[in-house]
Amino acid sequence: MTEYRENHEAPGNDESSGFIEDVQVDWKEYSIEDYVSFVIFWVLGAVVFAQFFSRYVLNDSIAWTEEIARYLLIAVAFAGAPIAVRKNTHIHVEFFYRFINRSLARFLSVLVDLIRIVFFAYASWLSWKIIKIMKLQYMVALNISMAWIYGLVFAGFLLMTFRAVQVAVTHWRRGYSCLDYRPEENALS
Repeated sequence: MTEYRENHEAPGNDESSGFIEDVQVDWKEYSIEDYVSFVIFWVLGAVVFAQFFSRYVLNDSIAWTEEIARYLLIAVAFAGAPIAVRKNTHIHVEFFYRFINRSLARFLSVLVDLIRIVFFAYASWLSWKIIKIMKLQYMVALNISMAWIYGLVFAGFLLMTFRAVQVAVTHWRRGYSCLDYRPEENALS
């Protein structure tokens, strides 16, 4: 598939003959969680639109849309969180790593990777325990067990654990992470 983007360079540039240039999309960059969160997001959009349309246009709101929209928002968050783990873009503090020596920065980086894996694994275990408890609880508007919602949370944490292990292995094999990477040291060698 081709994506288009405007070219804001001066007219007459030899590289571009128009205002729009083709940008190739590499579908291999995307993983299963990207597609799942994309689908959930658009289902959420459709449900919220149905809620808006029924409430403000038809003057008779659909009862289940508000509750389902809330659960779909939870689902899109836990489907999208593994994307941030895979890309290593969850929020973290890099400031102090610039002022400590490289060996301490490397040690702390490995420690952060290990703590992240343990945290996600523990959260997976806790959400698994909650699924067992919530089997008898049902949604207010629909006759669906709340265990399904917590199952989505469990799947998200499980996938985050898996992605955190992948990221940690990549950091260990590469010898650095974004926290302890110093481009000025690598440029000199």
